[in-house]
Amino acid sequence: MGEPTDVSEMVEDAEAASEEKNRRERGMRIRGALLVSILAMFLAIASIGGGNAAKTATEQAIAASNTYAFFQAKNQRQQALKLAVDRFEIDLLAAPPGDGPIRAAITAKIEAYTATIARLESEPETGEGKKELLARGAMESQARDHAMRQDPWFDAAEGALQIAIVLVSVSIIIAAAPLFWIGMILGLSGAGLAANGFFLWV
Repeated sequence: MGEPTDVSEMVEDAEAASEEKNRRERGMRIRGALLVSILAMFLAIASIGGGNAAKTATEQAIAASNTYAFFQAKNQRQQALKLAVDRFEIDLLAAPPGDGPIRAAITAKIEAYTATIARLESEPETGEGKKELLARGAMESQARDHAMRQDPWFDAAEGALQIAIVLVSVSIIIAAAPLFWIGMILGLSGAGLAANGFFLWV
């Protein structure tokens, strides 16, 4: 009479254990699906950040190159005008003292060229003097360098997050808890790398 009871208890225990196992697996699959969604969100953010950093680096590199080229053109023109002023000053010294019109013309040229030289050196109104161009080029170079320092962090973040999503997805399919936790740790690392890409703490 004792055997049926024992068999029944064994069946009930097996069913309870199976149900508990299924409950744990369902819970892990739900957590895994939620984690994949969160990791995908971080991946999208990292991808946008990386794209923006690369775009900014390219744009600012071009802008800095153009600004420095403009600076060099202004500098060359300024040097040519300085040589012309030197030549006119020599001509002024060589001009006869009594030849007023020639001396006045030379003096006018010297004054005009000197004013142009000063304007080429600094022109706050337009922001296109050498002084302003040099400052603008430095700012554009800094922006380029900043974006170039950001970009590798976003690349690393994207790689870590993609691998994390794969691991967590596999853990959902085969109900493997170790893969879930490895994926979570890798995903958190990827999120940290992306955050560092934005703020450059390191």
